[in-house]
Amino acid sequence: MTDIKELLLSRIRDVADYPEPGVMFKDITPLLADPAAFTALTDAFAEIAARTGATKIVGLEARGFILGAPVAVRAGLGFIPVRKAGKLPGATLAQAYDLEYGSAEIEVHAEDLSAGDRVLIVDDVLATGGTAEASIQLIHRAGAEVAGVAVLMELSFLSGRPRLEAALGTAPVESLLTI
Repeated sequence: MTDIKELLLSRIRDVADYPEPGVMFKDITPLLADPAAFTALTDAFAEIAARTGATKIVGLEARGFILGAPVAVRAGLGFIPVRKAGKLPGATLAQAYDLEYGSAEIEVHAEDLSAGDRVLIVDDVLATGGTAEASIQLIHRAGAEVAGVAVLMELSFLSGRPRLEAALGTAPVESLLTI
């Protein structure tokens, strides 16, 4: 696992003062551009999906789509996008959540999840955990079970893990990198 961590870390670029002064943005586009690193990441997430007994992968807008879709293909599972409100046609389930300044809402197609589904939530970063927590609530409201949350990197100084662990119960939060 040390080799994959080194590979992934070597392909994540720090961008100072983005999107605002004082923020050190973790840019994963170099990782996505490197087929060996992207494959290693996809394989690691597919292993988590198998270990947790997931039957579907949920990707959170927008980088969770990029990461989650190939994981679903590699693991032989369906992929479900969780989108910002107003982006999906047809009947949706929505979940509002609070942000630092204001609120937001995410949606999923109502028919894409059902009882018996075990869902692994995939995203790039675990920060404060607000979006992931809202997705957990949304998946439960759809009648499905959450198998776990898998992220490329966890920003531990923002303390999102305890928030997710409280929402998940016994399901795991797995991060490949902790920063």
